[in-house]
Amino acid sequence: MIEIKVPAIGESISEVTLLKWTKKEGEWVERDEVIAELESEKATFEVNAEQAGILQPQAKEGDTLLIGDVLAKIDETATKPEGSTKVEVQSTKVETTPAKPQTPNPQPKTNEAPVTSVSNDIKATPVASAIIADKKVDPASITPSGTGGKILKHDVLEALSQPGKKAFGGVELNTRNVRQEKMSSLRRTISRRLVEAKNTTAMLTTFNEVDMTRIMEVRKQYKDKFKETHGVNLGFMSFFAKACAIALGEWPSVNAYIDGDNILYHDYADISIAVSTPRGLTVPVIRNVESLGMADIEKKVVELAGKARDSKLTTEDLQGGTFTITNGGVFGSLMSTPIINIPQSAILGMHKIQERPMAINGQVVIRPMMYLALSYDHRIIDGRESVSFLVRVKELLENPDLLLFGKDPVKTLLEV
Repeated sequence: MIEIKVPAIGESISEVTLLKWTKKEGEWVERDEVIAELESEKATFEVNAEQAGILQPQAKEGDTLLIGDVLAKIDETATKPEGSTKVEVQSTKVETTPAKPQTPNPQPKTNEAPVTSVSNDIKATPVASAIIADKKVDPASITPSGTGGKILKHDVLEALSQPGKKAFGGVELNTRNVRQEKMSSLRRTISRRLVEAKNTTAMLTTFNEVDMTRIMEVRKQYKDKFKETHGVNLGFMSFFAKACAIALGEWPSVNAYIDGDNILYHDYADISIAVSTPRGLTVPVIRNVESLGMADIEKKVVELAGKARDSKLTTEDLQGGTFTITNGGVFGSLMSTPIINIPQSAILGMHKIQERPMAINGQVVIRPMMYLALSYDHRIIDGRESVSFLVRVKELLENPDLLLFGKDPVKTLLEV
């Protein structure tokens, strides 16, 4: 019998949460086969079987485990079963009785009406179905009380008597239930870091707005060719990441950390991209953005977003980062004040693109506009630097030609 222990995954990580077992108790596992998924405060990772054998889990899903705790045991002396990958720990002989032949004309039960399909695989009695069809009731607004989720007549009548009232998640109306769930390691870490950022930084936010007309024209003109050439869509993130990388090089304090009594400046732009997942917010890092092309950035964004969605981000994917970009616009946010991703000193918030009337050359013109928000640590970044940085990002986004060299070709020619 060998023991599978929780592996050490970082100097600062002392505990993990068991997310789920990918193999069941008594099941045969091959060597190096994934048996469980664990979540630390930084990332989700898999645990593999060190030997082939019968799995004996020693913890339950949702348990918090310390580094070095026994996660599971594997009986490597067991014989691999034939035809089945599952071995019952305790087998009980079950006597089976042949099914009796069905009578030619079975009598229906008097207390159960035939079930009729309404829509979306929702089942209802004939009377309930007739009322739903006649009154045009949305079946999703009805809470079924019949066996197997069947909608009965009184369920439909109750929904009609309380129009516009829908219970939470199918629970009965006027409930006072309170549910308690344990916070995951990731959620606890997010909570701790957000409070730490608010309490340890002199955080301030400055705002501006950017006209997205030119970027949208470029995307419309080149999106098909870009996809054909590079195999990835041309999104907004590559424009913003590239603009921020150029501006960070011009305003190094926005790309710096405070380390005790010292300031750590970075001669590169490792930009963290905030990604929302079902378990919480993660910020994987795109490294050396200043050295990447637009297609390279888009490919990296797709790769990291996919890993975040599938809970495959590694500690390396999340470590580092000198600046963060977060996009609340995908959820419809018009304006917000993002919180700094410590130990970084600044974060840029993107928002929803909304058509608004703008005064251009004395004329009112409808333009696709986006509000930008830069939250920064005033201990290291002064107002002049933060505002100038954001104005520079705005300039680069409104004139994407500048992203190639960072300078206006005519101004470069005239040396002005």
